[in-house]
Amino acid sequence: MVIPSAACCFWQGGTAAAHADHAPSPVAAFAPEKKDSDVFTMRKQLYERISAVTQIPWYRLAAIDQYERTLTRVHPKDRKHPERAIGIFVPLTAWAGPLNPDPEDTYPVTIELYSGMGLDGDGDGKAESNNNIDLLYSVASKLSAYGHREDNFADGLWAYYQNGRAVQRILQYGKLYETHGRLDLFDHAFPLPVKSDFSYRSTYGLGRSWGGRRIHEGTDLFARYGVPVRSTCHGVVELKGWNRFGGWRIGIRDLNNHYHYYAHLQGFEKGINAGDIVTPGQTIGWVGSSGYGKPGTSGKFPPHLHYGIYRDTGLSEWSFDPYPLLKQWEIQERQSLRKNKQTHR
Repeated sequence: MVIPSAACCFWQGGTAAAHADHAPSPVAAFAPEKKDSDVFTMRKQLYERISAVTQIPWYRLAAIDQYERTLTRVHPKDRKHPERAIGIFVPLTAWAGPLNPDPEDTYPVTIELYSGMGLDGDGDGKAESNNNIDLLYSVASKLSAYGHREDNFADGLWAYYQNGRAVQRILQYGKLYETHGRLDLFDHAFPLPVKSDFSYRSTYGLGRSWGGRRIHEGTDLFARYGVPVRSTCHGVVELKGWNRFGGWRIGIRDLNNHYHYYAHLQGFEKGINAGDIVTPGQTIGWVGSSGYGKPGTSGKFPPHLHYGIYRDTGLSEWSFDPYPLLKQWEIQERQSLRKNKQTHR
């Protein structure tokens, strides 16, 4: 099968061990995508071309590619590859075949003989592990063998990654891309209206005693009861409900594989449920003082929003200080408001 040429690449990086020293700084981790429309256009065209051949919807291919890109950011040494439009990664042993005496083999016949996954997608007679078309076509072909319904796709993902986290993340990303119909979904918003009264400082790592010895994994933003709490990102609501520590809380997963945690809410915005798509600045609840007890417990501390961010490494999650990002988003939103005000004078 020959696919129209473009530019791209993939693998099961979810099995790599987590290495904290590989992780980028929090701010850098939130700005991995250059807002270059040409890059997003190139990628989407490539997904659509492969989709036309394999019948896997473009947004699912995009979801795989983005998930792989997030793994490379937290495991750059384990998943090192040349810079390219697509972030999919396949180790040479998987590409050429585990018993292939030539791990850099590009001849499709011997790769197939040694049960490698590499295929020739662009018709040049070679199956190259860093060729965008060959890589995406090889992975898509492997998954399309399971069928074309969403549950078939999920089965294929499980067989490929052997990791439930990977399956969940890719399905979430696919839902985001399908809903919006575009790839550039990396904008952010401050979690409270910047015109409201609030105060916050870096409280990450401070000690906590209620419920056992632990550290504070986030930033507390103090505000009045009922101040709207807003989504900071494009994401999928992964969790909503009561937690004895966080009270009424909600968790949202974004395309950088970061989990945004909003706790101590007074209540939730009507109609917000697990699995819903949210956008930056969308109201998801209100500032409260719930938590530190059984469901409904409130008033054990001043009203505030506890906001935390957790990075998924493929096998586990760990928190990092959200304060620098909060300051960045606050400044950006204030600047945007001033700019809009001046424009409409």
